[in-house]
Amino acid sequence: MSSAGTDTTTPKGVPVYDDCKLDDETHHPLITGSTASAAFGERDLPTNHAFGAELPQDDMTKAINRRVVVHFPGFEPMTARAHHGRFKRSVQFSSKVWAYTADVSPLADEDVSPNFTVSSDVEGWKTSTTVHLCDHNGLLERLTAKPILHRMLAGFFSAAQVVFYGAAAGYFRHAWRFGLFFVFPYLLMGLVLAACLFVAATPLWLDLRPWHYGWSIPLAWLCFHYVLFPLSERFLTLHLFADWQLAVSAARLDDPDLALWLEQSAARLAKALDEPADEYVISSHSMGSTLAAHVFGMVLENNPALLAGKKVVFLTLGGAILQCALLRPAARLRERVGAIARMPDVSFVEVHCLTDVIHFYKCPVVSLCGHPDAPQAEQMYIRVKQLLEPGRYKRIKRDFLRVHRQYVLYGDRRGTFDFSLLTASPFPAHRTDDVSKRDFTTLDQG
Repeated sequence: MSSAGTDTTTPKGVPVYDDCKLDDETHHPLITGSTASAAFGERDLPTNHAFGAELPQDDMTKAINRRVVVHFPGFEPMTARAHHGRFKRSVQFSSKVWAYTADVSPLADEDVSPNFTVSSDVEGWKTSTTVHLCDHNGLLERLTAKPILHRMLAGFFSAAQVVFYGAAAGYFRHAWRFGLFFVFPYLLMGLVLAACLFVAATPLWLDLRPWHYGWSIPLAWLCFHYVLFPLSERFLTLHLFADWQLAVSAARLDDPDLALWLEQSAARLAKALDEPADEYVISSHSMGSTLAAHVFGMVLENNPALLAGKKVVFLTLGGAILQCALLRPAARLRERVGAIARMPDVSFVEVHCLTDVIHFYKCPVVSLCGHPDAPQAEQMYIRVKQLLEPGRYKRIKRDFLRVHRQYVLYGDRRGTFDFSLLTASPFPAHRTDDVSKRDFTTLDQG
C-alpha cells in the first residue's frame, strides 16, 4: 500500500504512527433503512427488522458491559500481531479524541486463536471487549509466494473467470467505480507487457535482420525486470491479482486450503458465540466481508439455535461481498447472505463511504444476492474527509487503497463513525445514528 506519510495533527499525548497507509472523512448525515434504498432506486426493499423504528428504544440505550468481537480483516499482508498493533494504536488515538480511557491487552494464543481484550472506562461506564482475529494472512502468503510468471498467469486467468461468470458486467451495472478497480491492475499489467513486446519486436518494425532479436529480447526482459515491473508494483498489481484469485475461490469454493480455513474459522466463531456477553459483533473489512459471510453462514447451518437469546451484529466495513457474490458459481455465498439477513437475532449493518471506490456504495447487498423479500442490511454513510484533519486527508485522498483502509483506522476528530469506539464503548454496536451526537449519560444499565 502506498504510504500516507507521518501525521503530525494528532491528539495531544499520543505518539505519532504511520499505520502502513491509512485514510479518513468528514461530517455527513447518516442514511439508513428505506432512505438508503430509495437513494439506490429500490424504495420497496424491507428494512432489517433489528433496526430503526422497529427496534425497542431500550435496546438502543442499554449500556454494553461485556462484548465479544470476531473480526475478519481485509486482504492485507498483515499477521494477527500486526492487526493487534494497528487496533492498539487506533484505540490510543480514539480514546484521546472521544475522552475515554482504554487498555488493550497483549495478543494471546497467536498461532491458533489470536485474541486480546480491550477494557474501557467512560463517564463511569466500564466495558470489557474480547476481540478474536480471524485473519487470512496464510491464504494470502500462499498466493503471493509463487513465482512472478505463475502469479501473472493465475491473475489473468482469474480475470477471465470474473468476466465469464458475469461478475464484471455486474460490477459496472451496480458500482461502476468498483468495475474500474477490477480493470485497473490488468490494464496496467497489459500495458507493461505491450511495452516489453514492443521492445522485443524492434527488429521487426525496424526491418532488421533476425539476428537482432539476440539483443532485443534480452533488452525487453531487462526493461520488464528492472523498470516496468517495479513501476507497476508501486500500484500493488500482483497483490491485486491475488485478491481476484481469492475472490474466485471464495465464489467457487473449490480451494482445499480455503475450505480448511473456513472450517477452522467457523469453529472459532461458534466458540466465541458461546462466551458470555451482552453483545456479539462479527465485523469485517473489504474482502473479509465475503469470508465472514461464509463463516457465519456455516455456523448458522451447523447450529441455528446457537444465537437464541443473543444480540448479534453482523457489521461490514467497506464490504465487498458482491465482489464474489456476483459470480454465477457463488450460490452458497448468496444463500448464506440471505440466511444471515433473515435471522431474527442478527442486526445486519453496512458502513459505506462515497470516496471509497473499493466497495459497492449504496448497493443493497441482500437484494442483489437474490433475496429482495428478506430484511435488508442497514446502511450507514460516512465521510472520511470529516474524520481527518485537512492535512492528513489531503495526503491520502488520492490513494484509493489507503482511503479504503480508513474504516479500521483512527480519526483525528469526532465524526459520524469510529471503529475503535464502536468495539470498545458501552454504546450498542447496532446503533446507526451519528456517533458524534451520542451522550453517554443517556445510557441505561445493561
